[in-house]
Amino acid sequence: MDRHTKPDWLEQLVKATSLYPNAFFASRQLQANSPHLLDGEGDVYHVSGLAWRRNYGLPATPKIAPESVFSACAAAALYPRQALLEVDGFDESFFAYYEDLDLGFRLRLKGLQCYYIPQATVHHIGSASTGKSSIFTIYHCHRNLIWTFVKNMPDPLLWKYLPLHLLLNSFSLLFFSLKNQASTIWKAETDALRGIDNILRKRRLIQCDIRVPLEEIHRSMERNLLAPLIRKMQRMKSASKNNLL
Repeated sequence: MDRHTKPDWLEQLVKATSLYPNAFFASRQLQANSPHLLDGEGDVYHVSGLAWRRNYGLPATPKIAPESVFSACAAAALYPRQALLEVDGFDESFFAYYEDLDLGFRLRLKGLQCYYIPQATVHHIGSASTGKSSIFTIYHCHRNLIWTFVKNMPDPLLWKYLPLHLLLNSFSLLFFSLKNQASTIWKAETDALRGIDNILRKRRLIQCDIRVPLEEIHRSMERNLLAPLIRKMQRMKSASKNNLL
């Protein structure tokens, strides 16, 4: 067992429930093949609808204090059972990708917070079954990205950030088309629209029972419009540096 492995990760999450009773929890995820690098410290949700694992690819420096994050990667998360049942758990129509972000969003709308617990350390291989750039991954990520935004974003924020969301999707269509993956991204976008009636029915139920102030939800999101670009540049820099080591 290497020095990064923490067999008490679940115990650490359970311990956190006594400090934060109305919350769900994210683990400290290390890259299984490069445990000196982070695979994530909870999830970030951008106002455009894009989401990513916080601090992915950065050095795994020690931390002690829990931190507030938007949501948790379900590969190693802890949710209160009653709250999970109240929001009907994971949305099976998502199947894979963004399903944990969608769940976290719904829990936040019910008033729960999410905390990153750095003592709860696990190893994680992202997209181990499907591949990070596979047809499966690209399709489900981009279809579910749209569904998560439409389903959960409160009305004033939905209309405020809808142009940015549409811009993001337009960029995705162009980007993946230039990478010879046009059929995959177009299918993701069109299937998202085909399923939108079902998503809107779910939205009506969710939006009529929001239990937190709008500003609290807004503050929990990443609002810097350049954040996706900054994140992309950081990941490219990190990947380049690690390839040289």
